[in-house]
Amino acid sequence: MKNVGIISVGHYLPEKRLTNFDLEKMVDTSDEWITSRTGIKERRIAAKGEKTSHLATLAAQEAIQNAHLKPEHIDLIIVATVSPDSNFPSMACLVQKAIGAHHAACFDLSAACAGFLYALTTGKQFIQSGFYKHVLVIAAERITSLIDWKDRNTCVLFGDGAGACILAPVEKDRGIISEYLHSQGEFGNLMEVVVDDVHSPLSQGERYTKIPYVVMQGKELFKIAVNSMAEAVEKATKNAHIKVSDIDCVIPHQANDRIITAVAKKLEIPEVKIFVNIHRYGNMSAASIAVALYEAADEKRIKRGDTVVLVAFGAGLVSAANIVVW
Repeated sequence: MKNVGIISVGHYLPEKRLTNFDLEKMVDTSDEWITSRTGIKERRIAAKGEKTSHLATLAAQEAIQNAHLKPEHIDLIIVATVSPDSNFPSMACLVQKAIGAHHAACFDLSAACAGFLYALTTGKQFIQSGFYKHVLVIAAERITSLIDWKDRNTCVLFGDGAGACILAPVEKDRGIISEYLHSQGEFGNLMEVVVDDVHSPLSQGERYTKIPYVVMQGKELFKIAVNSMAEAVEKATKNAHIKVSDIDCVIPHQANDRIITAVAKKLEIPEVKIFVNIHRYGNMSAASIAVALYEAADEKRIKRGDTVVLVAFGAGLVSAANIVVW
């Protein structure tokens, strides 16, 4: 079996920053309340007219450039998102058109906050089988378009952004050496996007459209998130035949600083090994780990030969972990 690794990364973040102090003027909340409960200080918000496909395209272009490839070298594009521009055409097809990757097959993947890891695992299989050589994996979210900005419990949590990477065959001493995917659909109601009604041929007289929005039960999610992420790391390390103590860096989904701290404590991983950027961006759903991976590499928090764990938990409920020898 071919070793498959991440040969480059890219990212894009909208320019607009929405701080906790800005939110104080919008809903009944405070910087102290948000920071103490989530670790978030600000988040990025896509500009008017800046669609998810735009974020995805810019992240993809940087990843391709950093890999010293041309768009025509890309064989497959996978976009992980729960906030696409529309149901179809797929985000991946929109990116293909925008970057000129004319030879690529394209599809989207929906696994909420674990989407980037599900996409990595999927892309890896296509390369290992010999079907493709270069796979572009993108995680992009304009998640703020699904937020009820009058709900102070959810609107403080989320931000927009995109991250991308190129998967390709690599040397035997590096690459994605293990993965673990898990789902608990019975708890799907704990975090979901809802709409109060649906369109039908019999309701043409209605002149308004209700916008879908995120609802979540935070307290119930907390314990499941901690246990699921810890279990994912334990399963993935076991599959890789390594110990948790062998890990050099953990890049977790950036949902809540308290969850990240609890997972580290449960696994007995020192805080110095955990990469956190939630204070700058909030929860960007599938894009969180992709952007964090880019920043960890850019800041030299991970280096060649390091054992890196990517771990996520999200709506579905789903969880995942990938172990990468960088």
